Amino acid sequence: MLAIAFIQDLAVLMLAAGLVTVLCHRLQQPVVLGYIVAGFLIGPHSPPFVLISDEQSIRILAELGVIFLMFGLGLEFRLRRLLRVGPTAILAAFFEIVLMIWLGYQLGHLFAWSDMDALFLGAILAISSTTIIVKALGDLKMKHERFAQLIFGILIVEDVLGIGLVALLSGIAASGTVATAEVLATLGKLLLFMLVSLLLGLLLVPRILAYVARFGSDETLLITVLGLCFGFCLLVIKLDYSMVLGAFLIGAIMAESRQLAQIERLVEPLRHMFSAIFFVAIGLLIDPAVLRDYAWPIAAISLAVVLGKLLTCGVGAFVTGNDGRTSLRVGMGLAQIGEFSFIIAALGVKLEVTSDFLYPVAVAVSAITTLTTPYLIRAADPLARQLAAAMPAHVAGVFGAYGTWLRNIRQPGQHALLAALIRRSLLHAIINLALVAAIFLGGGYFAAPIDLWLDQWLPQPNLHKALIWGAALLLSLPLLLAAYHRLKALSLLLAELGGHSSRTRRVRRALSELIPLLTLGSFLPLLAALSSSILPPREWLLIIGLLAAVLLALLWRWFVRVHRQLHSALQETLDPHEPPES
Repeated sequence: MLAIAFIQDLAVLMLAAGLVTVLCHRLQQPVVLGYIVAGFLIGPHSPPFVLISDEQSIRILAELGVIFLMFGLGLEFRLRRLLRVGPTAILAAFFEIVLMIWLGYQLGHLFAWSDMDALFLGAILAISSTTIIVKALGDLKMKHERFAQLIFGILIVEDVLGIGLVALLSGIAASGTVATAEVLATLGKLLLFMLVSLLLGLLLVPRILAYVARFGSDETLLITVLGLCFGFCLLVIKLDYSMVLGAFLIGAIMAESRQLAQIERLVEPLRHMFSAIFFVAIGLLIDPAVLRDYAWPIAAISLAVVLGKLLTCGVGAFVTGNDGRTSLRVGMGLAQIGEFSFIIAALGVKLEVTSDFLYPVAVAVSAITTLTTPYLIRAADPLARQLAAAMPAHVAGVFGAYGTWLRNIRQPGQHALLAALIRRSLLHAIINLALVAAIFLGGGYFAAPIDLWLDQWLPQPNLHKALIWGAALLLSLPLLLAAYHRLKALSLLLAELGGHSSRTRRVRRALSELIPLLTLGSFLPLLAALSSSILPPREWLLIIGLLAAVLLALLWRWFVRVHRQLHSALQETLDPHEPPES
């Protein structure tokens, strides 16, 4: 009977979604909005009889929808594209997210909501909707214009920052506080985890997918992709991060493989199905009584979204050197919230830290701003002309001069190649040091089961710590050697900027030794802090250090060979085959 009830619920859900989606296509409205309307129509608050008997089963399927939704966003993400979008996207997205979180937090307090409701409201307002914007720009045939490309770049950065925001909110919800030190520590560990996951994933996953693709079986490739996706999500959950983070990261890793187009083709039907269930499940939660009771907050928040994003994104685009018309179009194109906001609202409900009204309020604001997005994009040009006509000539001249100056200083100079080499050496050093930190963090994470295992033979806690810390150091030696060589190369490149006179030769030689030693020396206290749970007493540290030095001297050639192999693999990872754009 349970199976029949579940199939009945699924049939009602998919039929309603299909009918309303067809209607949305006829009326040229976003499909996402149709799914939400379908959920509202079959939900417990709308009809006089019950159409969905087991909402819990639908919510479980909706969790799969979140995974496929974020996995799909990851597949559309390109690391290379992120590097190309430049300062406009980064500054505009960061400026927008910070100010919108602040604005939402202030609005929540203005409505006398709790601190956690206000904080989640700010996060809900921070991220614009990729799905809605792409659909609106496609319908208006503007996807290839310059302002649209800037919008896509901002959306990429928003996705990355949004993933971090979800993980940060999870930590704050668990502790119940917003302590600055804890926030910084959470962000640091999150960035380290993302960096290490991306690096190791790029080293391993494309090779696995290439091997599986040799069999020429779509079924085998699809099962492998899904196994990697769900397996990585499970690993991320075990490490106390959100499955949203795991789904996005594994999607971004697979986006760099040669099989991207084939993976997207195979996953697309599953993504459409489970994403539809996710958005319909959102509609099930809408209570007309809540919308009526919170009509004024919904109207105020919708206005805040439009004006706030217009200001923050527009100013961010203008400050980075775009003209006023382009900046205005960017701001008006991003003036809505969507799928990421639903994920953040669902997170508050799942963690039981937000009030029941916040979810339907977020859905209502999204529906309103979704409807206004195409009209705002169309109105950007007439509004820009009116503002230009009303602006005093001397003010327009100052703005024009600023844009010209900023574009001029972006031109490549004589040290462009040297600067690129410096950036690459610095990136290699950071990646190697991040991997070292990850090894020691992993040692701390698995210390408890290792202690239990070692207790059978060596019932001495300090010796356990010494063995775990020493093993982590042994694994890290090739990476530390690689970081040292990269830092030395970096110091020589920096010295090149000082010229080649005999007076600077000694300075260059000193820099080539000092910079690596000082950098690694300053890294050690951070490493000790990260591995504090497994850090042995000083006498043991001294013994471990001496043993490591002896091992390094005896096996120097082997470590150099490993370093070269790591460098080659890293070079291949950072310069991958460019996958075809989908």
